[in-house]
Amino acid sequence: MMKVQMQTINQKIAVEYLKFFYPRLRNEIIQLSVQDNFAGIMQATVNYLKGLLLESKINIIAHHIKLMDGIYRNGNSYVRTMIENIFVRSFESFKKHAKIAHWKLLYQYMPVSFQIIYNEQQKQDQIFFGK
Repeated sequence: MMKVQMQTINQKIAVEYLKFFYPRLRNEIIQLSVQDNFAGIMQATVNYLKGLLLESKINIIAHHIKLMDGIYRNGNSYVRTMIENIFVRSFESFKKHAKIAHWKLLYQYMPVSFQIIYNEQQKQDQIFFGK
């Protein structure tokens, strides 16, 4: 069987995936993409997931993290950098606002690539900020 090479996901393709993955955010994503504000789109997804965290919808959050990992794994350098610096960076806030059991579940469901990035970010924060 022949392997099909996946197309590298650039910012525009990522936006299309995110509009599909986040139907409740579709209008906001469209508006931000017209403004070429991919960082704003990433922040909107984080804000949405924080809302789900307040509702203790851990399984839904875990599902969205896995979907974002799919974009990350196939993303170009810009898309990957934005996901690392906005989406994964937000996990520390999730940890602070989640119940301990919920955070442990989320971390357990988190793709290994995101766990590695998150842990590296925590080490860097410790070095630079003493956090």
